[in-house]
Amino acid sequence: MAQTLEPAETAIDRVLSGVDARLLRQHRVDLRAGEPVAIPDGAVALVYVICGSLRAESSGRAAVSEHGIPGSLEVGDALLFTDPRAVLLHAAEDAFVLVSSLELPATDDGILGLLPASLYVRDLPGSDPAVAALAAQLGPKLGSDDDLCADQPGSSVVCRMMANTVLVSVIRAWAIRGCAPAGWPSRTGDPFLDRVVEAVHADPGREWSLEDLARTGAMSRSVFAERFRGALGISPASYVAEVRIRSAQDLLAQGRGVSEVSRAIGYGSDEGFSRAFRRRTGLTPSAWRSDALLRASRV
Repeated sequence: MAQTLEPAETAIDRVLSGVDARLLRQHRVDLRAGEPVAIPDGAVALVYVICGSLRAESSGRAAVSEHGIPGSLEVGDALLFTDPRAVLLHAAEDAFVLVSSLELPATDDGILGLLPASLYVRDLPGSDPAVAALAAQLGPKLGSDDDLCADQPGSSVVCRMMANTVLVSVIRAWAIRGCAPAGWPSRTGDPFLDRVVEAVHADPGREWSLEDLARTGAMSRSVFAERFRGALGISPASYVAEVRIRSAQDLLAQGRGVSEVSRAIGYGSDEGFSRAFRRRTGLTPSAWRSDALLRASRV
């Protein structure tokens, strides 16, 4: 009997599989030339151009190009804002756009910490036509009362899952096109370094020495350290530490105890784990767990 083998899970698969945003609001809006796109404060916002085009302007001193965004957004382009104040959008001509307001729970703070204030994906239909078609149909038209998510039992769950599908697709397209910042667990373009990244994400609790990492990548320690920093922008030790903390966040959000999590991710003592966790997140593990569980209960 033939077996169907699924592709091996990659580091980026593991990160994206944890994305579970709460859908706050979602609608499609008609814009006249010159009208602004209303981006709500205090939420992650996704904008997808269904028809027409938009003009992007910086809200500060930095040019929009410094945010990695072109001056004009065309049909099929998507923008994700983790800081809605970074860029201002106006309709360059009559346009029809999707605007989704999302809240990423505490378990996704690792992703938010790696994303810029705004990220741009050109021609989403070119990389993921099915998801682009879905995005063009999400949400009621602004001013309409036919809100699917409010009128039918179970629709809020369906709408949240569809919005998350679009969100994950946009982040994935942005990452695999080489736009990801240092530390993002995507392909490095170097198969030997990719092997190391995958190994660290698969077993963050292992006591990874520089020698172990270099051996996994089939390099000497000095060559490996130089190539790793050149590709990812941080040292191997710092990368391992970041992966451990993100893994700890996931486990704590599941309600695991601090001591259990500390052992699972390779720390020899709860005190050392707590210091490292607080240094990177600003909270103690127990406080972070309480906040994560509270926010999850509201989703």
